[in-house]
Amino acid sequence: MIETDTAAQIYTVENTEEFDRSNVNQRLDIWLSNQIPDLSRSRIQSLISQGNVKVNDETCTSKKISVKAGDRIHLTLPEAQPTSLQPEAIPLDILYEDDSLIIINKPAGLVVHPAAGHADGTLVNALLAHCPLAEIGGVQRPGIVHRLDKDTTGAIAIAKTDIAHQHLQAQLKTKTARREYLGIVYGAPNTETGTIDLPIGRHPTDRKKMAVVPVEKGGRPAVTHWTIKERIGNYCLMHYQLETGRTHQIRVHTAEIKHPIVGDPMYSSNRSIGVNLTGQALHAWRLTLQHPVTGELIEAIAPLPDQFNTLLKILRLRANI
Repeated sequence: MIETDTAAQIYTVENTEEFDRSNVNQRLDIWLSNQIPDLSRSRIQSLISQGNVKVNDETCTSKKISVKAGDRIHLTLPEAQPTSLQPEAIPLDILYEDDSLIIINKPAGLVVHPAAGHADGTLVNALLAHCPLAEIGGVQRPGIVHRLDKDTTGAIAIAKTDIAHQHLQAQLKTKTARREYLGIVYGAPNTETGTIDLPIGRHPTDRKKMAVVPVEKGGRPAVTHWTIKERIGNYCLMHYQLETGRTHQIRVHTAEIKHPIVGDPMYSSNRSIGVNLTGQALHAWRLTLQHPVTGELIEAIAPLPDQFNTLLKILRLRANI
């Protein structure tokens, strides 16, 4: 039985004998998520750990306890914390949108969410002016499921609901969501395809950078698959598919194999190419995922930005292609 007091944002749930016989020893968080489908399981786990759930009038902070027949569970939704983020009328290039999620073609120079040195003017500020976002991402990162670096362009998905946020993050974790990038690199690998499997962590001396760091020293597993799409003189147009999503992953991996991304101010030793670029020539080209509600397969393709196309044209001219 579920009783709801919407004014006080309180759910009171009573576990009956009939329910218990078909759900023996079900964990508290799983049972609550089944009873209250409007809240994602991760949201419920957070509420439990924060002391917002009582079992038989006793505060419970463990998600793993078993629900028993006759237990009375009291869940309180605290009032939403006010955010200092302000909606800003920043134009958005929308690739896909419905009530659950929105996929944006992010331009170079746009930071995804507020952080040190970027308190406003972010993608989140723009989205807040356009639509509601999931609360589960946090006050500073509402709805954000994955990130793109400031000067990396292309497709990025944002959740509008907590359920969508949970579902999309699960797809990234289980690798059922497919993220494909196009990039232009210096030099030409000897083979047509390859995989870079090297752990990535914070750079030991420059805290603004990432680096290949052994797992035993704090690095996290990172896997990037690559294919050469076009050889252009001493450059290559590359296709990348991410198996993991570490910060600066493609940029660090390509630099490690001595084929850094063109225009990357952090990992390419500031090599000059004679073409004015806003940032690194790296573009999140295609994002394929399962809709969190309908299960439908969604494929969003972000057209290459003008600077990327201009760079390709100039390199082809120089190589007489």
